[in-house]
Amino acid sequence: MSNKDNKNKKKPLRFHVITIFPEALTSYLSSSMMKRAVRSGALEVYSYNPRDFATETSERPDSRPYGGGPGMVLKPGPVLKAVQKAQKKAKRGGKTRIILFKPSGKPFEAKMARSFSQNYTDLILIAGRYEGVDERVRQILKPLELSIGPYILTGGELPALIVIDAVARQREGVLGNPESLEELRRVGDRVYTRPSSFSWEGKTYRVPKVLMSGNHRDIESYRAKQGRPTGRLTR
Repeated sequence: MSNKDNKNKKKPLRFHVITIFPEALTSYLSSSMMKRAVRSGALEVYSYNPRDFATETSERPDSRPYGGGPGMVLKPGPVLKAVQKAQKKAKRGGKTRIILFKPSGKPFEAKMARSFSQNYTDLILIAGRYEGVDERVRQILKPLELSIGPYILTGGELPALIVIDAVARQREGVLGNPESLEELRRVGDRVYTRPSSFSWEGKTYRVPKVLMSGNHRDIESYRAKQGRPTGRLTR
């Protein structure tokens, strides 16, 4: 391969997930689009377990919160050491962003996903557990704090997967056909496929005639009236 070809080759988008349950990521990342993206080299995902960075074999990565209360809190040392390793693995000459998932964080939106895919080579995602991550991790790293919704989850692994999926699909080469990117095409909220007439429990449901008319102007007009997918992006 020539130097010119190397320069023009699209670099992979890399995610580094800090989690004490890396197995929680495996199933989703080994399926469908994510699996194909990893195999093609368009996407790389690494996990770093804070358990592996405890100073002693018997040390736990979490402990009880000061001031009392239920649950456990992830210790700062193991998390920070895991982030350090991720930073060393991140692309040299690239651009890295650290993200910490918190219920009080900034809402994650589609425009963020596109911005991340365009402006960063590496995203380090800190997935908290239990009562969260020691506050000193935030003070030291000053990460972008994100929330995927106004609700509480058991851990940050699902938010990490959501961000990986939403960001990765914006990167060229991840989707087989660029036109499959729903945010950038005029589809509307109501979609139909074969058969054109479908019966269920004594009632028949039909595809709107305009969608089978072949008149693209009428189809576009119909779809425009149905609305757009939420979080539509603009270039």
